[in-house]
Amino acid sequence: MDGRAQRLRQARIDRGYDTAASAADAHGWSRNTYASNENGNAPFSYRRAKEYAAAFGVSPEWLYDAAGAMQPAGEATEVQVIGRVGANPDGTVLFALGQDPAELAPIPPGGTDRARALRVVGHSMRGLADDGALIYFEDQRTAPTPDMLGQVVIVETDTDEVLVKRLLRGSRAGLYDLESIAGPMRHDARLRWAAHITAIIPPFQARRIIRGAA
Repeated sequence: MDGRAQRLRQARIDRGYDTAASAADAHGWSRNTYASNENGNAPFSYRRAKEYAAAFGVSPEWLYDAAGAMQPAGEATEVQVIGRVGANPDGTVLFALGQDPAELAPIPPGGTDRARALRVVGHSMRGLADDGALIYFEDQRTAPTPDMLGQVVIVETDTDEVLVKRLLRGSRAGLYDLESIAGPMRHDARLRWAAHITAIIPPFQARRIIRGAA
């Protein structure tokens, strides 16, 4: 694998895609073409590098020939803490009121300007994230991908609920079972989107890095 292919693989993993296939599916790329680009069998052009860079939140110059910083110039350094989660056993996200965020936190490793954070309140998510922790995800609004099955992810249902749940197959295609950290299983939910959790910051560190928005 050459350096360009290695950087592509690194960018994909940092973005939260566990497999090359899941990244290709999320962005509508040919699985075979993308896999060949990432394993070095088919070097990709600068034009393709710009497409991959935009999808993975990195600089195209860095991706193509290791020029400059990995992150694009002017990349955001902080993200919004957009709501609270874990305040009830159902795992519902309670979004912050108002148009402006009340709190900001540093962007996580591999994060982009679409990164968002949730603050854990209470003990219903013990074992995943304790009271006061931060949970990060990329607000991409894309459909669930196969690599999310069995994982705890952020989802939005067709009933306007945003939840933190373990994603499982439902009784038929297009339906999903949602397993709570603590609370009842929800069967055969229809989802508008799902997002991987990209980072969890423990409460002690979260208290040190969260700051009030000006």
